[in-house]
Amino acid sequence: MSIDKSLALIIDWANRRESKYICVSNVHMCMEAFDKSSFQNIVNSSDQVVPDGMPLAVGMRLLGSKYSQQIRGADLTRSILEHANNKGLVIGLYSGTEEAVAKIVSIIKKEYQGIIIGCGISPPFHALGEQQDNQYVKMINDANVQILLVGLGCPKQEIWMAKHKGKVNAVMVGVGAVFDFLSGTKMEAPRWIQNIGLEWLFRLLSEPNRLWKRHAIHNPRFIIYFFKQLLSIR
Repeated sequence: MSIDKSLALIIDWANRRESKYICVSNVHMCMEAFDKSSFQNIVNSSDQVVPDGMPLAVGMRLLGSKYSQQIRGADLTRSILEHANNKGLVIGLYSGTEEAVAKIVSIIKKEYQGIIIGCGISPPFHALGEQQDNQYVKMINDANVQILLVGLGCPKQEIWMAKHKGKVNAVMVGVGAVFDFLSGTKMEAPRWIQNIGLEWLFRLLSEPNRLWKRHAIHNPRFIIYFFKQLLSIR
């Protein structure tokens, strides 16, 4: 998989108004799937999984997938927005607070002046009732959204997308923290740091209070289990 191939599939599905969902995976998502069989089924049942994290892309190459490339969620999202801007695809947003959604819509429209944003939905943080959930689905479908960018964080966004496959007539892409990068709320690692595979460290140093526990728990276990898998194959 490459970013061009990933985008081509997404655009083809969007043009057909097919209900699909995309998981943008890093070590965190990988280990969440490893620990919880129900979440593992959700990720493995998705229509496309791309290696957002450099450790996953490198790991796949070591396991024999010679042409595996890192496909960063932010880069994929920008490619989607650029294509939508040029081809007139309808984009929807499902994420965050009303203020945050309004801000990111404003930023996207400023950056991509020809883009069509069908809806920007800010769901409440508590669990939705069936009636309210159906109202949001109707808003998305009535706006003829073709690609829905879902930024609820892992694993919440993947669970939501899987639940709504077949209900939302659009390609749903779990973009995680990408909205924060686009809006400037969070710093994005410089390209050279991304290229050497240390974006995770940059983010950890940027948000230590929020991310230290996740990295302390998941990263060492990922390394151990990966090398066990690698050695068993070799």
